[in-house]
Amino acid sequence: MELSEVKFDCRHFRGTIPCKPNKLRGKICECDEYTPISKRILIIKLGAMGDVIRTTPLVVRYRQLFPDCHISWITLTPQILPPDEIDAIYKFDHLSVYSLLHEDFDIAINLDKEIEACGLLRDVRAKEKIGFIEKNGHVDIANPEAKHKLITGLFDQISIQNKKSYLEEIFEICKMKFNYEPYLINQNRDLVAKWESLREKSGGKPIVGLNTGCGQRWLTRLWPQEYWIALITRLQNEGMFPMVLGGPDEEPQNLIYAQRTGCYYPGTYSLPEFMAITANCDLVVTAVSMMMHIAMGLQKPLVLFNNIFNKHEFEMYGRGEILEPHTGCEDFYGTRCTRERHCMLDLPVDDVFNAIQRHLPVIK
Repeated sequence: MELSEVKFDCRHFRGTIPCKPNKLRGKICECDEYTPISKRILIIKLGAMGDVIRTTPLVVRYRQLFPDCHISWITLTPQILPPDEIDAIYKFDHLSVYSLLHEDFDIAINLDKEIEACGLLRDVRAKEKIGFIEKNGHVDIANPEAKHKLITGLFDQISIQNKKSYLEEIFEICKMKFNYEPYLINQNRDLVAKWESLREKSGGKPIVGLNTGCGQRWLTRLWPQEYWIALITRLQNEGMFPMVLGGPDEEPQNLIYAQRTGCYYPGTYSLPEFMAITANCDLVVTAVSMMMHIAMGLQKPLVLFNNIFNKHEFEMYGRGEILEPHTGCEDFYGTRCTRERHCMLDLPVDDVFNAIQRHLPVIK
């Protein structure tokens, strides 16, 4: 075979290894699976895992606009992205950055305001640059549509008045309208099947996943221990199967809940296994956290606690509701409560239980 016959512009081309059509089906260039790339698109979204998940609807839209496009994504958490939907997934490190700086893209998008992400958008070769870029040592906008999102991030007084969801904002930055494109998430089907045993453990009762923590950064979101215990007991008495969930930070508290109420606590697991457990829940209760975005990605009904953030930021896709303290909260994006009585004490157990009942699907 001559080098001139190799289809370097094919979406399946992998550079130094056989493409999937060759590896799986013995195909060689000029085969019926040859797909010329229509657009090369780079997405830079490094930050928090939840933010990475809730940016994936852009992939769905770009696939609709350019069915034969090649999408690359660079992030700190590549394991959360679905490899069947994204052509090239890079972990943010020196080797990945070096590789990307030697490629040519039609569109490069950066939705992080951190200087390392903005600097990458500045340096990468692309015909069109979208989002946030480094200029003169600070974050700036690469296109006019990014102005709104930049300004709301710089001033609390403006941010608190925002009525747009995160998804509406990022689609506007990319010069598109959000049409409720779904999240994409990387699931391990074998692990999901393994944890189907939860249905037997629950005795066929509805499984309500209770994500009891909220991370270490925004502890002002924590719901009181006695409220969680009361909710667990109420769910048990009403014929449901509550299961407390969390990572290592939540384990001491979750062990207490399991001991005090007898509810099921599966322990701590790797991210793929945690997602498989969540996939077998019928509904999830959580504060704003990574768990919210995992539940959304798995299309689970969700009861979401919020106090310090602008509730308009969160897109629920009609699969749940946001609950906030009756007395409001003055500590916008606050890491310390300034009240004598914490506002989360004003989110009663009855409200949460009733919301669960409203959104829990009928289990057959």
